[in-house]
Amino acid sequence: MTESLPRMRQITQWRFEAWLYDFADFLVRLFPIDAVSDFGAWLARSVGPLTSAHRVAETNLRIVFPEASDAEVRRLLAAQWDQFGRWALEFLILDRIIADPTRVEVVGAERLTAIRDGGGPVVFISGHFSSFEIMPAVIIHAGITCQITYRAFNNPYVDERLRRSRWRYGVRLFAPKGTDGARELLRALKRGECVALMNDQKFNGGVAAPLFGVTAHTAPGPASFALRFGIPIQPMSVQRLEKARFRVVVHDPIRLEDTGDRNADIEAGVRRINSFIEERILERPTEWFWVHKRWPNETYKRRKA
Repeated sequence: MTESLPRMRQITQWRFEAWLYDFADFLVRLFPIDAVSDFGAWLARSVGPLTSAHRVAETNLRIVFPEASDAEVRRLLAAQWDQFGRWALEFLILDRIIADPTRVEVVGAERLTAIRDGGGPVVFISGHFSSFEIMPAVIIHAGITCQITYRAFNNPYVDERLRRSRWRYGVRLFAPKGTDGARELLRALKRGECVALMNDQKFNGGVAAPLFGVTAHTAPGPASFALRFGIPIQPMSVQRLEKARFRVVVHDPIRLEDTGDRNADIEAGVRRINSFIEERILERPTEWFWVHKRWPNETYKRRKA
């Protein structure tokens, strides 16, 4: 009985969180797309600075922009909360955004067409830029068979709702992260399918490679897959044009050199991917997911001290 009570409390909390998700999902569908996006921006600008994530975002900004003044850091913090809030609520109505052809433009669409028509498979990579969930929708809508990775939520009820939300705009193929997910991705590549991974978050046990001059542990998966199958890495990014209108950019492919030294080649690949991420962040600094602890925990402890 003593063991089941905490479990019952956890399930009750999960169900309450799922109810909140359902309520928010219902509510945002009553309003125009841009109004939902604007409200998300206002809400995050109001609440975000009161959270511990605000300190994480500030630390990250000072790592990337060490010469920035306090005023500039405050401006960037406010702007990134604006973007965060828009993304959070836009996710709930992403099917409506994708369904409107005037809201998403694709630069480099001919590259996706070539991949679909036999130019693949490739390893798609990106980072958490703007409303990043638009990227897998664009890949799938281009007619490309692709395994899209994701990290399951701890709350299984909310996780199921997130999967259903993605189904609304056509993304149905998921490869859970971890050992089982890696095997599934390998099987997909052997079948000639593409895989897509986000490669800008901390990966404990990953390759220690610099990101803005500070060591960041990075997942080796994309580089490892590309080298194993002799295929290119295909970077993409999402940019916000205005409110809930976006540009998806299909960048030039990254082709890794296979020297026979697998560890060195993977590290070189990770460094090139990190360089791509750096370029995108510097290009549009307010649109990155700044609230994630990208660097080792010690970095944040030192700066807090």
